[in-house]
Amino acid sequence: MATARNDTRETLGGRHAHLWWIRPDTVTEPAELARCRALLTDDEREKTDRFRVARDRHTCLITRVLVRSTLSRYCDVSPARWRFRITDHGRPEIGTPRSTLRFNLSHTKGLVVCLVSRGREVGVDVESLTRANRWLDLSDRFFAPREAAALRRVDASDRPTRFLEYWTLKESYVKARGLGLAIPLTGFSFDLPARVPDDIRIRLTPAVDDDEARWQFTLERFGRDHLVATAVERDGSEPVRITLREAVAPLV
Repeated sequence: MATARNDTRETLGGRHAHLWWIRPDTVTEPAELARCRALLTDDEREKTDRFRVARDRHTCLITRVLVRSTLSRYCDVSPARWRFRITDHGRPEIGTPRSTLRFNLSHTKGLVVCLVSRGREVGVDVESLTRANRWLDLSDRFFAPREAAALRRVDASDRPTRFLEYWTLKESYVKARGLGLAIPLTGFSFDLPARVPDDIRIRLTPAVDDDEARWQFTLERFGRDHLVATAVERDGSEPVRITLREAVAPLV
């Protein structure tokens, strides 16, 4: 797992994507937090301050700063200069300055991730494995029938983790498409190997207008507590290489 310093300029080829991650509780110095907050626009600071719980405000701040500092690793743009727009379906994208970079964000308790590519769509989702048991009853409602049936065949002790593997993959695909709830969660499904999901395939129903060969997917365990899924657009048979990058404090 590679670790990059903040002053390192990164290169990102066409068949590569970088998955940046940080544990928000590693960013605690008051001076650094003040610098982080100063990078945000007034609107971003207002949205961050709406969270009632201090931990949630902190995670939101680190998430917003992570994308700014990450994008600036690839081009001569200061983190404060980035401006973002929200699409009609709620996905954040680069507004200005114009860039070929694409990104997607996700966060949960204890982990924030940012997936970056150049000229290809990406989606990422992170979930805490400690929450899996609370969501199992959602499978019959939000999973495709073949996924719900496959989940019931898994040993009871393994079922919570397998549920989150399906869930994070589905979220990563929806986020990569950028269409939000316009894509029915029951309209596509995933084939997962019995144990290590290293050959993940998506299956689409006529309800989803897309090409199955257009996408590749990964699942990554981060320690004992987190699971990260990625969806990356491909433009041929050759896979896109995804490299992990740890964002270390200070972020700015």
